[in-house]
Amino acid sequence: MKQKVLFGFLGSKRDAGESPERWENWRPTVALGMCDDLRFDRFEIFYDVQYTELLETIVTDFQTVSPQTTVVPNVMPFDDPWDFEEVYAKLFDFMRNYRFDLDCEEYFIHIKTGTHACQICMFLLTESLYLPGKIIQTFPPRPDRPEEKAVGSYKIIDLNLTKYEQIATRFEREKIESTTFLKSGIATRNPTFNALIEQIEWVALRAREPILLTGGTGVGKSLLAKRIHELKKLQSRLTGPFVAVNSATLRGDQSMSTLFGHKKGAFTGAESDRNGLLRTADQGLLFLDEIGELGLDEQAMLLRAVEEKLFLPVGSDVDVSGDFQLIAATNRDLNAAVAAGTFREDLLARINLWTFRLPGLAERREDIEPNIDYELTQYAERNNRKITFNKEARDRFTAFAVSTEATWNANFRDLSAAITRMATFSHQGRIRLETVEQEIARLKAQWQSQRLDDPDVTLLGNLIGEQASRLDRFDAVQLAEVIRVCRDSKSLADAGRRLFEHSRQKKKTANDSDRLKKYLAAFDLDWETVTE
Repeated sequence: MKQKVLFGFLGSKRDAGESPERWENWRPTVALGMCDDLRFDRFEIFYDVQYTELLETIVTDFQTVSPQTTVVPNVMPFDDPWDFEEVYAKLFDFMRNYRFDLDCEEYFIHIKTGTHACQICMFLLTESLYLPGKIIQTFPPRPDRPEEKAVGSYKIIDLNLTKYEQIATRFEREKIESTTFLKSGIATRNPTFNALIEQIEWVALRAREPILLTGGTGVGKSLLAKRIHELKKLQSRLTGPFVAVNSATLRGDQSMSTLFGHKKGAFTGAESDRNGLLRTADQGLLFLDEIGELGLDEQAMLLRAVEEKLFLPVGSDVDVSGDFQLIAATNRDLNAAVAAGTFREDLLARINLWTFRLPGLAERREDIEPNIDYELTQYAERNNRKITFNKEARDRFTAFAVSTEATWNANFRDLSAAITRMATFSHQGRIRLETVEQEIARLKAQWQSQRLDDPDVTLLGNLIGEQASRLDRFDAVQLAEVIRVCRDSKSLADAGRRLFEHSRQKKKTANDSDRLKKYLAAFDLDWETVTE
């Protein structure tokens, strides 16, 4: 059995009384020692030195009704016991230095006595686990219960809300609603993606630091950023607007003005002041898509705006402020951009605190079918025309969509475009098998053409011809990288050492050259052909 330890303040008024008649009155601190079903092993009582005489009476009376309890007085002098900041600071220091033993002791915090500031601070310290216990509230005897006499009653409150079924159920329901909201109501089935959205929802509602969304073109970064803003606004985390800009569209001198604004006359054509997007996003959310495309000067200004909430409009000598949350997105490798000198390392460090990679559609094939329904609903809302598949057509398109034949290069953009085309060609609101077959052929041709334009496939095509377009993407990327290393190396042995730098250390006799020869031979290639 764990020992029970009580924390509480001496009540300068409620606990007062020295005459024998005091036992007829309800004194909350003494009453805790009179409860038959709750006994404490130690009582840590806080008091001010001016109430030392009252403390001695309370300690004596408490040990009279609860002799097994060791009462430990703790002087807690306040210049002003109603000053929240002072009370919290002194209680915090006490609790931080106190030796809690959760394995052997159970803690209770009495919040009936003390000033309101003391009670609130005790509650907050308990809620934040600096005081790892349960709240105990005491009540005077009710007129209709004379048997309570001076004992009154008490209630224990465990601030671990997961232990309360109704609260836990509501929290779980609201959690589901929040994550469903971020997923635009789509009942996604991919467990990895669902777990990712839960993390994003948790961070979005609890943090104001920048969020970085990565992933290929069309994975839904823009839509997710907009939904995060809507969710934060619903929960009163933000009050300002959603401002979105594609950094790839910002070019030349106008990019600074677009982002940070300008003063009238700052340059030719600046006929009036302009706020810029950062000021427009004040108290709201700024979404910078393709942030890797920003110029270095814009990156430097953005870093200061994120860190200091200040920036300098073009042509101005006076800083302006803008307090916004930043969500940035990119499909580029920003670490590689830093190494290449095209992206600032300090800006990446600032926006890289919360980074989430959104998986492509091909990685979430179990989510394709619910997204088909979502795209049909979106089409109906845009065109005021409800479209459905007949069974044969839906089965055919779904089977193709989830198969490895479908590469979904542009992810949800490809899927949305496919649904739009089929819905447009539908007759009497039904998509038929013939329309599906035409769309499948179109998608295959589109992806094949894109693959032929792929730098890796182009490189390999010059060496192994049409076989390059028939390689799995994994093999094509790997072989292309091997060829690049070979062409950048002085000899076959040098290339082998670079390619097998780590695995060769695990072998007693490393023959990197022979290993590389065998790999190239699997594609009917040799060193001379590759390096010509």
